[in-house]
Amino acid sequence: MAGQFGGTPVLILKEGSQRTAGREAQKSNIMAAKAVAGAVRTTLGPKGMDKMLVDTMGDVVITNDGVTILKEMDIEHPAAKMMVEIAKTQDAEVGDGTTTAVVLAGELLKQAEALLDQEIHPTVIAAGYRAAADKSLEILKTIGVSVSVKDEALLKKIAITAMTGKGSGTARDDLADLTVQAIKAVVDEDGSVDTDNITVEKKVGGGITDSELVHGMVIDKDRLHPNMPKKVTGAKIALLNAAIEIEKTEVDAKIEITSPDQLQAFLDQEESMLRNMVDSVTKTGANVVFCQKGIDDLAQHFLAKSGIYTVRRVKKSDMEKLARATGGRVVTSIHDLTAKDLGKAGLVEERKIGDEKMTFVEECDNPKSVSIILRGGTEHVVDELDRAMEDALRVVGVVVEDKMLVPGGGAPEVELALRLREYAATVGGREQLAIEAFADAMEVIPKTLAENAGLDQIDCLVALRSQHEKGVKSAGLDMDTGEPVDMLKLGVIEPLRVKTQAINSAAEAAVMILRIDDVIASKSGGPGGMPGGMPGGMGGMGGDDFE
Repeated sequence: MAGQFGGTPVLILKEGSQRTAGREAQKSNIMAAKAVAGAVRTTLGPKGMDKMLVDTMGDVVITNDGVTILKEMDIEHPAAKMMVEIAKTQDAEVGDGTTTAVVLAGELLKQAEALLDQEIHPTVIAAGYRAAADKSLEILKTIGVSVSVKDEALLKKIAITAMTGKGSGTARDDLADLTVQAIKAVVDEDGSVDTDNITVEKKVGGGITDSELVHGMVIDKDRLHPNMPKKVTGAKIALLNAAIEIEKTEVDAKIEITSPDQLQAFLDQEESMLRNMVDSVTKTGANVVFCQKGIDDLAQHFLAKSGIYTVRRVKKSDMEKLARATGGRVVTSIHDLTAKDLGKAGLVEERKIGDEKMTFVEECDNPKSVSIILRGGTEHVVDELDRAMEDALRVVGVVVEDKMLVPGGGAPEVELALRLREYAATVGGREQLAIEAFADAMEVIPKTLAENAGLDQIDCLVALRSQHEKGVKSAGLDMDTGEPVDMLKLGVIEPLRVKTQAINSAAEAAVMILRIDDVIASKSGGPGGMPGGMPGGMGGMGGDDFE
């Protein structure tokens, strides 16, 4: 980057820095973003393929989940990283639709490229895209259908739609049932759903259909002492965030013992202190103790003698969930424990699942925290099930909160494309072109769905369009026949928020990437300039020949 100043070039950038400006920079960024979208495009929809990702350690992940693929891929190009951010945001907000969001953003940029070639300024395109995104959200509300928590059949269909194509295959119905039951259990009074209150435990072994929902908690720990009961019915549960051990003094104190009797007295004193601690637990009538900290060996013996089922070093998050499930209170000092603080459960039992022992806390009255145990033949199956379950739980949670759903199968996108073209006609000037480009980009979703199902893109799109022009707003693609079908009847439905979020974040990212006209990569501190690994790694210096 040199300016002519009285004949001498003035260097502003450090030696070795790279600068790509103008169209060159836009091209490189758009290319990188399109490459990312291309990487996940084949996974979209129920017939999408899976990706196998192998990391440097040789660990294998087999998945169909957009955000997982992008997180695992080692992406260096800065514009490509922005695409990964879209997927992460989508995942954090709604938990599903990550692939959709990325593919949309890629397509928006591809459409923008054609407009840039027609000398339309990026700012104009950005304004058009923003207007189109706002309009899309209005249109989506008109397609939306309201749903209530009581409508289990619909909620189940939403869970099935979210899980389709994610390796859950045959057992989708069972898993969808578990999902809906779990979400219904943890809905708060104000209608909000925090899926963190649902614990998903993965255990290899058995089949997918052996997965189960536990109305209460499953804790990945066994009882402390073999003499403790294996099974406690009518459990009264003490939740302690305190160690049952003798505290070491903070001060460095020395105790001088001169005779054996003193030593004995000292040991007896320790023993009676531990005994008192255990007594103050048993006095409350507790017969199960979950302790977040350590428990002394001697105290374990006393607890076993009193027939108390004890688990130690329980995770803080598990303690909170236990409190929600059993209605107990986590107490930080043993001597403050009263009968009022105890939680209740019909059954606490140690069971062997696979080759590990776990503690089940079941039959709680109205538990506000539940657990799902996922089983599957191999580790990869269980991991992918876990991801599918995660999506399903989040999606059903979102629907219960928003009470709005839209048809799936590409129906909303075709409807949007149609309405946006009508809207574009009412907007004059060059922005109209950008809104039409946005409409064209929307159709990438039904096209990709068709392509992944091995159907003809154009035929499917034409058939869908004609249905929507006749006013069938919920006509989407039946993946088995390739015919347009009413998605609401077919039960292919998604939460409204999945679509609004995907369109919003795709539009924002596309606009952001479009508005970059200068990439300056400094040499020091990172890998030399821009990596050339992604397509569109920066080539040399963008001389002054751009315009």
